[in-house]
Amino acid sequence: MPYLNEFLTIALVHLVAVASPGPDFAVVVRNSLAYGRRIAIYTSIGIGLAILLHVGYSLVGLSVVIATTPWLFKTFSYLAAGYLLYLAYGALKSGPSQPPVEGEAEVSNKVDNSDKNRLANTKAANNIKASPQISAQKALWIGFLTNGLNPKATLFFLSLFTAIIDIDTPFSIKLGYGIYLAIATGLWFCFLSYLLSTSKIAQLIGKKGYWLDRAMGVLLVGLAAKLVLG
Repeated sequence: MPYLNEFLTIALVHLVAVASPGPDFAVVVRNSLAYGRRIAIYTSIGIGLAILLHVGYSLVGLSVVIATTPWLFKTFSYLAAGYLLYLAYGALKSGPSQPPVEGEAEVSNKVDNSDKNRLANTKAANNIKASPQISAQKALWIGFLTNGLNPKATLFFLSLFTAIIDIDTPFSIKLGYGIYLAIATGLWFCFLSYLLSTSKIAQLIGKKGYWLDRAMGVLLVGLAAKLVLG
């Protein structure tokens, strides 16, 4: 395969980039802790779809225009920072799960210890928390906007399509690279969502998981500041 070395280079660079903590990582962890595995997976799918957006404008050369037009790049940066701060606000407001209501407590008292342990493990595995749920569509948009508005992603794909991918590489091959990057990104964050909701991880987080949620909020604030200042 004539483009195998090029593909392997892209895959390696992408692996390093996607595994590094950033807005995508923070928002997937936050949604996994706050809303559970299902919502985190939809968020991950949204992130993967946003990769196609970056690939699309990179293929037609718009990434160069964005990166070399100061006011346009700044606009992207401010929009992304504002959105990250909005997400951080929700994360920083998180608190301990609410205790069960009186009726639930009476039912719980009737369940023997073995059933209690089984139910606790089931809840931990599914990362059920007493937070208001959001729709799958909203989770998808959160993931899409978090990645799609990130100017760092614009620079990443600009570098990818100018420094690594040869100018003579056929358009169909470049498109194939882009589809791979979108799928690989979505799968990576889906795996992260699953990992965070497994029983052992969920039990480790336990009742103090809201502190990790708040930590993700602080990380989002830091990332927003970096976008504006750096």
